Amino acid sequence: MEYIKIKNADKIVNNSPYVVNNPSKYKNKWSLLFGNKNPIRLELGMGRGDFIIEMARTNPKINFIGLEVVDSQMVMAVQNLQKLNLPNLKLINIDAREIDKIFGKEIETIYLTFCDPWPKRIDENKRFTHISYLKLYDKIFRKNKHIILKTDNKGFFAYSLETLSQYWYTFNKVSLDLHNDERNIANVMTNYEKQYLKEGRPIYYVDAKFDE
Repeated sequence: MEYIKIKNADKIVNNSPYVVNNPSKYKNKWSLLFGNKNPIRLELGMGRGDFIIEMARTNPKINFIGLEVVDSQMVMAVQNLQKLNLPNLKLINIDAREIDKIFGKEIETIYLTFCDPWPKRIDENKRFTHISYLKLYDKIFRKNKHIILKTDNKGFFAYSLETLSQYWYTFNKVSLDLHNDERNIANVMTNYEKQYLKEGRPIYYVDAKFDE
């Protein structure tokens, strides 16, 4: 996926008080950084941050961390946070493959919201629900595993249901059209999701867990 490059994006991101610049030094110490023992939830590929910011704003008793590797994508999130005071939110600018260097067994929930589906078979191992990533997540979940995924890509969704079930996850909720689901599943929209809704695209959703 290609992104618009923003001049001095790295400086803009690194100067934000919400961005943790050397996150590896907080491994097993994120509760100390937040100053409480509230649950910690992680979004991989937060993009512009619409989802993670709103989740933090509406859930003050939960700590949230947004991860994004593309600093130009993070600029919008940093700018939107300038007028907000959210002590329960931190952002990190790293590759998701490094999360085991950043976290011990500290994460309660992982959100995968409209991550790159990597549709070509040659790129399968880059998908956030590939077995290699599911094994990686094992290293950072506190105890029980909990993944919430949303996507507009039917193929990626079907692939994710398969890999999650093969890895012994069970499904709390599955929706093939989140915005028209009669169950009124609680939902915070991302920037992409708002656009997809206008285009009439169905949004696929799964809430998956594995209780130890």
